[in-house]
Amino acid sequence: MKSGRYNVNSENRDTEGTTGPQTQLPQDEGKAPMCRGRRCLVLMTVCLGLICVLLLVFITLQHITITAERDLLKSYKNTVEEFNHTIISLQDNYTDLMIDKDQLQDIFNFVSQKKLELETRVNDLSAEKSQLQGSFDSLSQKKMELESKVTFLSGELNKKASERFFFSTSSEKKSWSESRQFCRDHGGDLAIINTEEKQKHISSFVKESVWIGLSDTENEGNMKWVDNSPLNRVFWDSGEPNSFHGSNEDCVELDPARGSVNNWNDLSCSDTRKWVCET
Repeated sequence: MKSGRYNVNSENRDTEGTTGPQTQLPQDEGKAPMCRGRRCLVLMTVCLGLICVLLLVFITLQHITITAERDLLKSYKNTVEEFNHTIISLQDNYTDLMIDKDQLQDIFNFVSQKKLELETRVNDLSAEKSQLQGSFDSLSQKKMELESKVTFLSGELNKKASERFFFSTSSEKKSWSESRQFCRDHGGDLAIINTEEKQKHISSFVKESVWIGLSDTENEGNMKWVDNSPLNRVFWDSGEPNSFHGSNEDCVELDPARGSVNNWNDLSCSDTRKWVCET
């Protein structure tokens, strides 16, 4: 190939010789191809170096990319697992919440039913209360009317009862027998007390001890009223009669100082007291 190249150059030199100077042309032309070959080799080496560097950079970047992708994939898997665990936990919580919701719904329905029942009961009770209030008002009115009648009748009864009794008004006192005789002389007899109302009524009028028509003068220990009726209701003071089976305390007095109800006392018929007569 070199000889061919030289031949061509010779032909060129011959051609050029006809047109211009021929000094040192063959030596310069021989060096030019050699320089171009070396330059190509350097260029090729540089290119190969650059290619290697680029390959190294590419491989490094590829490795970094793969590593990053691997880490990212691992992180993604961990995230997915955590997300799945979270989903499962949320599903469990949702199931529990739905169960709780159903229970609460049942409780709410039960409470609502009870509320309706109570409201119905309250309405019924309100109606009953209104009826009872009306009845109460009516009864209160009747009670007031009856109280007025009772007050009036009590007054009339006390008036009539007072008319039935007459009390010794003077300071004179008599024995039980003398007191009874006084009552008989005035169309009556010593008072007979066989009810609590009568006992209270007489006790409210007298201010000191008075004889009443009770004694056991005829039969010791067998108290009888002056009309010979038996003693069925008693109003003895505490510890009285204290000589019921002995002594000579055969007559009975009513002593308001001992109380308004249980104020009877037995004592000797010869003692002197005021008296209360009943017509």
